[in-house]
Amino acid sequence: MKVILFIGHHKVGSTSLQDFLARNSVALAQAGILYPSVDFEGMALMLGAATGRYAPEGVLPINAREPHNALAFRMLAEHDKGKVPGFHKGLPARGQMERAIRKQIEFLRPEAVILAAEVFANFAPADPALIQGLRNIFPPEAEITVIATLRRIDDYLASWHGQRLKFGHKIAPLSAGGLQGYFGNIHFDYRLMLEGWLKEVPEARFVLRDYADVRAAGGSVADFIAQSGLTFPEGLGPEQRTNESLHRGVYELARRGNEVLPGPQAGALRRWLRVLTPELDLPKSSEIELFGEQNRAEMVDRFTPIQQFLGEVSGKAPFFPDLEAARQPLPVPEVEVFRHALARLRGYEKDMESPEISEFLAMLGAEIIS
Repeated sequence: MKVILFIGHHKVGSTSLQDFLARNSVALAQAGILYPSVDFEGMALMLGAATGRYAPEGVLPINAREPHNALAFRMLAEHDKGKVPGFHKGLPARGQMERAIRKQIEFLRPEAVILAAEVFANFAPADPALIQGLRNIFPPEAEITVIATLRRIDDYLASWHGQRLKFGHKIAPLSAGGLQGYFGNIHFDYRLMLEGWLKEVPEARFVLRDYADVRAAGGSVADFIAQSGLTFPEGLGPEQRTNESLHRGVYELARRGNEVLPGPQAGALRRWLRVLTPELDLPKSSEIELFGEQNRAEMVDRFTPIQQFLGEVSGKAPFFPDLEAARQPLPVPEVEVFRHALARLRGYEKDMESPEISEFLAMLGAEIIS
């Protein structure tokens, strides 16, 4: 039996991949490829689809779409290395999740099993025993493949920073202290993310992918299929775009809202900004500078030894052939886009249901004028 473990990273199309695997779980299982559930919700959805009584349309329940993130969060929590987020509701204990996977393997007798969770990226620094615990779910003779997709560090941190803002985190701008907080964790140190996996499952085949190559190959789903070594059946449902990011032109508005507004109002502001983004005449996200020249130089200098490690592990050196380009600031400073976006928002205040948000925007406008 083959076991494919997709371990992230974050913001590399992992949610689209999980959604694709979940929507097609019945057809995949019939072809001998198991994307296992870990709870009653996921199993009920798969059973409903298998009997033709349910067609998975719209947004899938997160426990069914991302069962292995749920498993990873539960494993981290039981090692006192985190907690299960509130959006993963009603989960069983870790032992029941693992038993669910084993029983699906026992009765469905797959030729291959896929576990896909960007949260697995946290296992190595949290406790390498988590990796061994995951490996022990499967028979000792299972052939393991570990797939990880990595983005060039400036592009990744810009995207991950936006994800944190989207979740309501209170964080400093990347240009003013926010960058330095990432240097010691997996969101900057890809060696820290990967080295534990290399040590705990040395028999595995490791596939490291540059996100630029993934996009050139057609996206996360197409690239995963190609790298997995599995033969996927014909006629599967198409990939659906999920986990849409905030536009980088509204990062600073969202960031300040997270700092000042109560949680519900900050969330309403973020949703409002996403709806209005097409009306704000913003430059492309890829043109907006979030770091500053000095921070970029420090980022690349610190990342260079990690780049060397990636080249040694992957056999592709340099792993990011364009890393030095990360020293070059992008053409449009974030502060200019922030002022432009705020000016374009004037007149939309009447559409706001919350007076706190209207007052917040008026306060920002007065601050800029002064």
